[in-house]
Amino acid sequence: MISILRRGLLVLLAAFPLMAMAAQSPHDVVQSTTTELLGELKANKEQYKTNPQAFYDTLDRILAPVVDADGISRSIMTVKYSRKATPEQMQRFQENFKRSLFQFYGNALLEYNNQGIVVDPAKADDGKRASVGMKVTGNNGAVYPVQYTLENIGGEWKVRNVIVNGINIGKLFRDQFADAMQRNGGDLDKTIDGWAGEVAKAKQAADNSPEKTVK
Repeated sequence: MISILRRGLLVLLAAFPLMAMAAQSPHDVVQSTTTELLGELKANKEQYKTNPQAFYDTLDRILAPVVDADGISRSIMTVKYSRKATPEQMQRFQENFKRSLFQFYGNALLEYNNQGIVVDPAKADDGKRASVGMKVTGNNGAVYPVQYTLENIGGEWKVRNVIVNGINIGKLFRDQFADAMQRNGGDLDKTIDGWAGEVAKAKQAADNSPEKTVK
């Protein structure tokens, strides 16, 4: 089984990647922002270990601009629930979603020791949707696959979904949200406010899944 530490690193890298520029290709977006994130981490790791909030703020500054938070949130809720949500509820869910991921997976990223992250060679895209692969080396030397799905939104490439070590993160969270809504009797506010606990359950499900290393 992949350790919680390694799995946490993979999911964090996958769920909130990469600073975008409109002129960059999807591959370049992934490559340049991975480099920036790891450089920031290397320079300030000890500070971040004693000041977690500063670390979360840095993650938000670097990673949030390229994630289609609204699209991802609506996808997790599905049309069934998102069409009933108010703008305030959608915004609150987006913030809870980001904060819970940073809290659950931030410590794992702080333990990363530059074992190796390689972005796969660029592939052709149709200008609207693209897939970018990455390989992450764990502490044990095994190499694990990550695959991002990006969409061109207003001239900028933004992440819409990711598959980490064979786990479709978007589907995992959609299933978790639907289950929570059922348990909460359709109470959207209760589900939004308790989302950190749902992320913890999703994380446990990911931690307990079989390994899939790159051959």
